[in-house]
Amino acid sequence: MSNPFLSLNYEPAIQALGGGYYDEVLAAEFPQHILRFRNDKLLPKIDLNPQDVKDEHFLEVFGKFRCVGPFLALRYHGYQFGEYNPYLGDGRGFLYGQVIGVDGQLYDFGTKGSGRTPYSRSADGRLTLKGGVREVLAAEMLHRHGVCTSRCLSLIETGEGLWRGDEPSPARSCVMVRFSRSRIRFGTFERLHFFQRSDLTKKLLDHVINYYYHLKKQSDRYSFFYS
Repeated sequence: MSNPFLSLNYEPAIQALGGGYYDEVLAAEFPQHILRFRNDKLLPKIDLNPQDVKDEHFLEVFGKFRCVGPFLALRYHGYQFGEYNPYLGDGRGFLYGQVIGVDGQLYDFGTKGSGRTPYSRSADGRLTLKGGVREVLAAEMLHRHGVCTSRCLSLIETGEGLWRGDEPSPARSCVMVRFSRSRIRFGTFERLHFFQRSDLTKKLLDHVINYYYHLKKQSDRYSFFYS
């Protein structure tokens, strides 16, 4: 049976912006793949019937990372420990792909714990299973309270022992996939301002307005956006 995730009509929205916003990266290879959580309630949003999606399909795509396009680690800046940090970016995750949902909205599959990127610094690019479970619970709680938030699509234990200073080690490892409306941050714009790239800023702003605010046909769309 073909994998339903690989049959989706992926929208290369971020990729189409060009390389000034991301780095293409590779996923880590893991010794083990055990599906610990799958969020079947999200599948109808991308026109998938949960009964047609097997556990093996999740493992193939979001654990072993069979893909239909490049993995993109997004670049951004921001404040860390009270100071501006121009060396940030997706350090242990990447954008797996983007899909237009049945509601016409653009949704992102974003990984966490999938390996090192150019922005990992001295970290290992991994996620503990305990940390992944915490996010699953927190995201679902926020969703049930009506908060617009990212949600967890899948959580796969990956068979590595991780050493952490804030929990008993070795800790079990996992890869989480977030299902969200966007991975674009304020820091994505801050980075472009830092490098004085007004051309890339305008291109990114047009992308945000077109995909998330649907003001493409408005002649004064920038005024509508900022209002």
